[in-house]
Amino acid sequence: MSPELVVLQVLNGLSFGSLLFLLASGFTLVYGLMRIVNLAHGAIYLVGGSVAVAAASVTDSFVVALLAGVLVAAFVGLISERFLLRRLRGQELREVLLTIGIALLIGDVTLVVFGGHPRSLEPPVPGSVALGSLSYPAYRLFIIGLALVIGLGLYLLQYRSRMGAIIRAGVDDREMAGAIGIDINRAFTALFVLGSALAGLAGVTAAGLLTMRPGADTDILLFALVVVIVGGLGSVGGAAVGSILIGLIDAFSKVWAPELSIFAVFAPMAIVLVLRPSGLLGRTA
Repeated sequence: MSPELVVLQVLNGLSFGSLLFLLASGFTLVYGLMRIVNLAHGAIYLVGGSVAVAAASVTDSFVVALLAGVLVAAFVGLISERFLLRRLRGQELREVLLTIGIALLIGDVTLVVFGGHPRSLEPPVPGSVALGSLSYPAYRLFIIGLALVIGLGLYLLQYRSRMGAIIRAGVDDREMAGAIGIDINRAFTALFVLGSALAGLAGVTAAGLLTMRPGADTDILLFALVVVIVGGLGSVGGAAVGSILIGLIDAFSKVWAPELSIFAVFAPMAIVLVLRPSGLLGRTA
């Protein structure tokens, strides 16, 4: 493989890994602070991307499409947490089963409203950027930069903000936090809405790179699950490491051994589960 092709695959892996991070960060943040394995996360991603495509077709504006996709995804998360998941808080198996039901419902509603044809979004950053002898799509570089910004923002939220401290306090000792006047239900709802908004953002971003179609939610959720298991469920830093690793493995395996590309993606997950069940950066509860 020539050096140019190696650089190209590295960039492809980083861009796809950045997309996975946008999705996996919301998933792992919700689990890390609320202990909810939200298997409807992929369906919310599909809603965000589909709404963005529809909004862009009407307004011809990426900004409007972005706002519409993120806000609708956040609203779906609000309804799911406020009226459904809150009633089952602490009942982990029932929460998982409920999120599966929510995912199936969202998938069917999305199919009815938007149809079954693949659809995509015109990239807001057109053209390519010259990188030495390579010419690389500018939108893929934009995705990498967006993931860096979101990652920094999540770190500051979780460890350098009052909101992050309140949520961590609620997770550690819910009764004591409530006794000193903290509205834990409101804090957890806000966090779940944020996680859903990140899923919507990932959907909008992916709509300019991939296609929104029935089943895309399940496909991308499988990648996100691999990422959070490898990186460590509940760790935003682990989600970043896992995203980069899985993105690079996916990019190179599709060139070197396309018939084994799926195995190559899931193999690291199996190895991590055997050697370090908590993930690369995860901690045992």
